[in-house]
Amino acid sequence: MKVQGTIEKYYHYAFPMQTVLVTCNDAKGNTNIITLAWHTPISRNPPLYGISISPKRYSYTLIKKSKEFVINFIPYSHVETAEYCGTHSGRNTDKLCQTGLTLIPAKKLSTPLIKEGYAHLECTLVKNLSLGDHTLFVGKVVAVSADENAFENELLRTDRIHPVYYIGQNAYTTLDRIKRKTF
Repeated sequence: MKVQGTIEKYYHYAFPMQTVLVTCNDAKGNTNIITLAWHTPISRNPPLYGISISPKRYSYTLIKKSKEFVINFIPYSHVETAEYCGTHSGRNTDKLCQTGLTLIPAKKLSTPLIKEGYAHLECTLVKNLSLGDHTLFVGKVVAVSADENAFENELLRTDRIHPVYYIGQNAYTTLDRIKRKTF
C-alpha cells in the first residue's frame, strides 16, 4: 500500500545524500565551512561539479565574491563536526576554532582544504543559477586530491573510509555494507 507524500518535502525521498564540508574564503582570506548534502557531479568534460546553497547562507556571499570553493569529503568519524558546521553560521562563529579542523593549502586555489577530509575537489566558479530558493553554484574542478589509501581502482575503500550521509531532520548515517559484483 502506498501513502501520500508531501511535495514540500519531496527532497527527503532522495536521502541519504553524502555529506560534504565546503570551504570558502572571505575577502581577508578567512575560511568558512558550510555543510552540504545538496551537491552533484554535472559534467565529465569539462569537469563540472555543482553545489546548492540558499542565498540566506553566509557561504553563498563568500563564494559569489571569491569565485572559488573546495568540496571536502569527510569520514563518519567527523559527523559531529558536520552537524556543527551545518547548524552554526560563519557570520558570527569561527567554525575552525570551534571544531578543531585543520586547514592545508590547496594545489590551485587560495581556499584551503580540510586535512581531515579523505578527498577534495578544488573548484573555480563558472556559473551560478538562481533556481527557486537555492542557487546552484557550478564549479570547474581544477584539482583533485585524496588520501592515498582511500581509493583502490577508483573505488572508495568503504572498509577503510566510512563517508557521512545525511538522512534528513539532522540525522546522519554511514555505509554499513557494500556488495561488490565480481566478474
